Amino acid sequence: MTTARDIMHAGTQCITEDQTLNEAAMMMRDMGVGSLPICGKDQKLHGIITDRDIVIKCVAEGKDPTTCTAGELAQGRVTWVDADTDMMTVVDTMGQQQIKRMPVMSDHKLVGMISESDLAKHLDEKQLSTFVEEVFARS
Repeated sequence: MTTARDIMHAGTQCITEDQTLNEAAMMMRDMGVGSLPICGKDQKLHGIITDRDIVIKCVAEGKDPTTCTAGELAQGRVTWVDADTDMMTVVDTMGQQQIKRMPVMSDHKLVGMISESDLAKHLDEKQLSTFVEEVFARS
């Protein structure tokens, strides 16, 4: 059985909720990623911030990314999977929730992220097509 741990990108780095969006953008640039998990002082996952969030919810709104914090954009409930979750359950959850990036937890700690590119490497053509349709084709 293929699990979340088998397909995830390990070594995920969090941004803290009090770091600025400017810092988030630099971290994303330096790591070559488009999203970062947001962790609180309690070391728990509080959300995910994307490069699109920075542009749409900060820059386009006239806010200053050097003062606006990641925590200000951490909204809603965070969906995650356990590292031992079966890959098809991960795919189903991401599709149903229309999630493009899934945090992976083990022993209450963030251990990785699963992205669309991770799925593309592990799903057959039909499975990938179904996932893309679920995430992107819903109105």
